[in-house]
Amino acid sequence: MDRTALQLRTIAFNAKRCRLRHPGRKLDMCAAEATASLLQVEETFSACLARIDALILKPLLQAEPSDQKGKENFKLFLLLNDLFQALWNLTEENYRILKQKCSTSESFCIQDIYTVWKGDLFLSLYIRYFVTFANYVVVHGFEHATKSKSEAWKDHKAVLKQFLTDFTSETSMSLALYTVLHKPIRDHIEQYIVLLTKLHEVLKEGSEKTVVSSAIKEYVKLQSFISQVLDEACFTKSLWKSLGYKFTDMLCVPERRLLEDSKNLPISASTNRSDRILLFDDVLVLIQGNSFQSFDLKLVWVDENCREKSAPGMYGLRIITPEETFFLFAKDPQMKAVWQWKLNQAVRQALNGKRDFPLWGKTGEGTEPPSCRFFTYVFRLEGKFKNASYEGEWHWGKPHGKGTLKWRDGRNHVGDFKEGLEHGFGICLVPRQSEDRYDCYKCHWYEGKMRGYGICEYGNDMVYKGYFKDNVRQGFGILEKFSAEHPFKYTGQWENDKKNGYGVWEDKDRGERYIGTWLDDHKHGQGIVVTQSGVCYQRTFHADKMVGSGILLLEDDSVYEGNFTEDLTFVGKGKLSFANGFILEGTFTNKSGQGLQMHGTLNTSNEQLDDRITKAQLGLEEFPVEKRWKGIYDQFLEFIHSGCKEETEESFTGFHIQTSKELRKSQEYLFCQRGTEDVSWKIEDILEDLVQHQGLKSLQTYLEKALKSSLHPLGKLLKALAIAFQATYSGIGANRHLLTMAQEEVKYYAKKIWEFYQGLLHLALEQKGQLPAKCMDGDTSDQKACNVVLPLILPCFYPELFMLYMLYHEREDDLYCQGIMDLSLFPDIKLLEFLDVQKHLWPLKDLTLTTNQRQSLIKDKCFLSATECLQKLITTVDPREKLVILQKTYEEIESTVSRVVDKDYKLPMDDLLPLLMYVVSRAKIQHLGAEIHLIRDLMEPTNRGGLYDFLLTALESCYEHIRRIRLHQRENCHVTHSS
Repeated sequence: MDRTALQLRTIAFNAKRCRLRHPGRKLDMCAAEATASLLQVEETFSACLARIDALILKPLLQAEPSDQKGKENFKLFLLLNDLFQALWNLTEENYRILKQKCSTSESFCIQDIYTVWKGDLFLSLYIRYFVTFANYVVVHGFEHATKSKSEAWKDHKAVLKQFLTDFTSETSMSLALYTVLHKPIRDHIEQYIVLLTKLHEVLKEGSEKTVVSSAIKEYVKLQSFISQVLDEACFTKSLWKSLGYKFTDMLCVPERRLLEDSKNLPISASTNRSDRILLFDDVLVLIQGNSFQSFDLKLVWVDENCREKSAPGMYGLRIITPEETFFLFAKDPQMKAVWQWKLNQAVRQALNGKRDFPLWGKTGEGTEPPSCRFFTYVFRLEGKFKNASYEGEWHWGKPHGKGTLKWRDGRNHVGDFKEGLEHGFGICLVPRQSEDRYDCYKCHWYEGKMRGYGICEYGNDMVYKGYFKDNVRQGFGILEKFSAEHPFKYTGQWENDKKNGYGVWEDKDRGERYIGTWLDDHKHGQGIVVTQSGVCYQRTFHADKMVGSGILLLEDDSVYEGNFTEDLTFVGKGKLSFANGFILEGTFTNKSGQGLQMHGTLNTSNEQLDDRITKAQLGLEEFPVEKRWKGIYDQFLEFIHSGCKEETEESFTGFHIQTSKELRKSQEYLFCQRGTEDVSWKIEDILEDLVQHQGLKSLQTYLEKALKSSLHPLGKLLKALAIAFQATYSGIGANRHLLTMAQEEVKYYAKKIWEFYQGLLHLALEQKGQLPAKCMDGDTSDQKACNVVLPLILPCFYPELFMLYMLYHEREDDLYCQGIMDLSLFPDIKLLEFLDVQKHLWPLKDLTLTTNQRQSLIKDKCFLSATECLQKLITTVDPREKLVILQKTYEEIESTVSRVVDKDYKLPMDDLLPLLMYVVSRAKIQHLGAEIHLIRDLMEPTNRGGLYDFLLTALESCYEHIRRIRLHQRENCHVTHSS
């Protein structure tokens, strides 16, 4: 149905809003006379409609045509007839109510006048009727109807002509029908206005008069509307007559109206662009020769600031459409202004989906159509969007904002656009050619290409999580295959869509992990391979093949240096060092059926293997820590250099997101209401808070919160580093020969996080016009990183790192645990005596005896508070807190001794060591060697040489002494057995 009818409820009539909230008051005598006149008018009009129905409509309805064009017009005539009948029924209803009131003694109220009180209904029907009537005119409906070959129509012609002479003297039957079906109705509206005006004049001031006044205004608008609708219809009808059948068949539709023609209001297009320009209410058409181009007005933008050079004295308009931009030129500014106004009005009304009421009247709406729009368009011209359908937001002829692209081949892109290109976050589906599957890219885009962090779920059961640049994988990323056939996981650097640089490959079928360098998707350069069985080796690789000699570290502490095959078979020259110190050196061969053979020498002079060999640390020289995970640091550095713009935050720092669902949520976070966290992590707030938290204690509190949050850039960096660390050192990668590599990495992480904190702080101060404060305490960047950052980030890496420490010190800790087990058999007094603790320091007062209990058999009662304190060592991961626990243990020992001797007592070293050894043996801490070395390696440099260093040294001495107790026992047993 016509679009104009849809405007009724909003613009047609204001009577409903003005309705009385109380029963209608009686009208005076003059008003009653006006009402009686209305009754007579309605009676006459109803009789006229009855004659038109009987003599015109019914015969025309019986003359249904057989040709296609006639059938289409006949459907339109049926709709016109339906509206005519509805209008007649409404008139009859109004007449019936008026007549009923006149025939009774009841006084009239304003509600009794349907024309006023139900004015919105009247206006609705009149609008719909005349729009449909105009549609019928445009398609030459009356001309086709009068040419009907129906016998019923032919028989009726004589009677009809006699009837039509009452309305018009025109000889043309079609023109007579046109006149009869609109002129009586227009005249009736004029009578409404006259009668309502008389009624308005006699009414007293009040709500009734206001309602009538509003009704008059709407009927006057209706008059103007009808006149404009019919003028446009005749204007359009004339156009279809003047154009050839080719144009008419393709352009002519009943609802379309011609608004302006360059033949009537001269304007020309760009050189050789068109011969004629037609502005319709829905499209702009350029005709050139026998062809034409049409542009949907919903996607037409008119720019008056035309910079196109034209002939002198010409005034131009730039017309922008999704795929083309051209210019219209007028000879004078007034003509340009008219075309510009009509174009903008037509575009605005097309976007609104309705015409104004009246068509060119003042509606209170702006004359300029919005530059931002939402619409669907199919691209036709050559380019990356050819044949793609775009549904979404537009701005000046280009996709801009949220939108969806769909190609015929199944490709699909949903996301953000900017100036006609994918820009921002988007999800792209790409069908795989050989399978009924899709590759799904959930990524950030920049000027039409993937750039920044994204997740790609490939149709072959592989998933990539990492960074892109120019539509290829570039920078740090993880590629993982989950299928049962050859599952793997690669974590590392990418370049030009291939594995390049430092990376970690885990072959889940073979139970192996490769840590090393890559070139064009191949292992290339130095590499370390760790196996599930504990075997570890370092070799040089060339295109996935091992070359040269290497070092092979076996699970029984044997070490082989030389050449070996992929199945770890010795071949060629090599040296095999056994765990007992023997060394076999020579040439190894492995002939089929003969097993491993060797020609060389066996050296048995060494009593035991050097720890420097059995605990050899790999990868330190081959993979400098500053060159590992460069792809992660580069993204964060670029984010800072770009000014930390919030819209690019997830593009640069998004690697903390590891699932597609989280990726979508992160976008909602960026552009919607923030979550329920206590702290706001908007970039502007982050930079402001950095300036406010520069003091040491304040800074530590701030960094602790920031690093724990997945919304702060530093927290995101920490999460990405934790993923890389776990990919290297967890599971299969838990090998003691990688301990120093891991330890170096954690310290370097702290340094880089401190550097990025400094970068953020400098940016924040720069934006405020301030200079960074000079470091007053003399600490270097490395010291700050170790003192401030390292304790805060250590919990993220502690499980994997401590596992490496446990594996590295496994043999020593086994001896220590056996010594602890032996010492635990002693009662307290016997243990104190065995450890040479001076008797005057024994806390015998703490030995509470029960009935039949001997003092010499009491266990685990002496120095109980110190023992419980030391046991807390394993409850924290922070080396600082572990040292504090050690200090409190020392204080508890000293406090107990002071209580025993009844005076303050400062323990000398000779007294402290036996007592501390007693507490250590009773605390029974597993993996104490790993704990001691972790504290020593990661403690703050400022603590070296102080009290903490002294106490840690004392604890180490106790550990070594307990370990040697067991070692000496083993050696004694071995000597006794040999004797």
